[in-house]
Amino acid sequence: MVARGWWERGRTLGAAHPLLVDIGIALLVQAAMTMPFVVPRPPELEPATWPAYGLTTLTVIPLVWRRHAPVAVLLALLATNVLYRFSLEGPGQPLPYTGLVIVYTIAALSPPRRRLATGLLLMIAVPVGVWFNTRSARELTFSVFVFAAAYVFGRLTDARRRAHRVEAEQAAARERARIARDMHDILSHAVALMIVQAEAGPVAVRTAPERAEAAFDAISETGRDAMAQLRTMLGVLREGDAPDDMRGAPREPQPGLADLPALLDRVRAGGLDVRYRTSGPARQLPDATGATVFRIVQEALTNTVKHADADAVSVHLDYGESDLAVEVADDGRGTRHAAGRAGGGVGHGLVGIRERAAAHGGTAVAGGGPDGRGFAVRVRIPTQGTAGAAESAGAAAEAAW
Repeated sequence: MVARGWWERGRTLGAAHPLLVDIGIALLVQAAMTMPFVVPRPPELEPATWPAYGLTTLTVIPLVWRRHAPVAVLLALLATNVLYRFSLEGPGQPLPYTGLVIVYTIAALSPPRRRLATGLLLMIAVPVGVWFNTRSARELTFSVFVFAAAYVFGRLTDARRRAHRVEAEQAAARERARIARDMHDILSHAVALMIVQAEAGPVAVRTAPERAEAAFDAISETGRDAMAQLRTMLGVLREGDAPDDMRGAPREPQPGLADLPALLDRVRAGGLDVRYRTSGPARQLPDATGATVFRIVQEALTNTVKHADADAVSVHLDYGESDLAVEVADDGRGTRHAAGRAGGGVGHGLVGIRERAAAHGGTAVAGGGPDGRGFAVRVRIPTQGTAGAAESAGAAAEAAW
């Protein structure tokens, strides 16, 4: 675990400061190419000289710019190696370190045309280098193998980078969808309740002033709650570059089952008779599941307030052995209620409920009562299972809808 932590920190530092990585690679290659100069040479060979070592260093320095101009660096390396081969008598190297590094870099970072040009150049340079060295099939085979391996590793690195980028984009898209659903639920619920209370306020002022005061209090409380939730969301979104007035934003967790009573009280304050009951052995649920259940109930109640023209609504949570069933049923306009939701641009609530349930491997269905009166949303969410079960349940939810 400690080694993995150091590795992750190293990758983060490398991503933030690529020049430091390139300098480190150049120093590592220089250390490897220094070995033949410090190891004693056989007596029949001339001793290694400082000019030879300096020219060796000159072949390593261009690696610092390998990301910015990889093909130019490759040409510079070929030129300095030719100069080293024909102007000075220095110790040979067991591996073409600089060439392998730059071939890997071109394979990992360059577009197809540059990679093709590099391959054609190497098809000429490698056999020519072998011809001027040992002229052996063994060296030719070995050189072709190591350069091909460097190229393959570079392509694998590029493929992995692309896969990570796709995963990051998909994760960002899922997060944007989640934030959009949350903001829709928060704003839609708050605005619906505030409209109901505001419409009832003038009537209550003339007939029952105490009810008018309660209505205005409910409007104020609903608005403050919505602002608090939105401030929390914006604070998380602006974690890295928040302005001064947002840095003190609260970091409370998402609402859960424990927050349902307060939610129901706010709806009751609007004049709707809300009944709440649970059945089965209640138990602690994961935070994500609890937040999903809260948002589903919130959206179902919002749709009831906005579209159902109902007098009463019931919220029922049934704890099964391996799942949780949620039902929100009202006594409103029934199938006309459903038609109102599907048309006129107000169908996002039920879609959001379905998406939230499917994200946890659950199902969601909605429809009018058997006599055409009332409307019910029924959701079933597994509380234990596997990712495979979640996917199959999500497909079932799509079909059931």
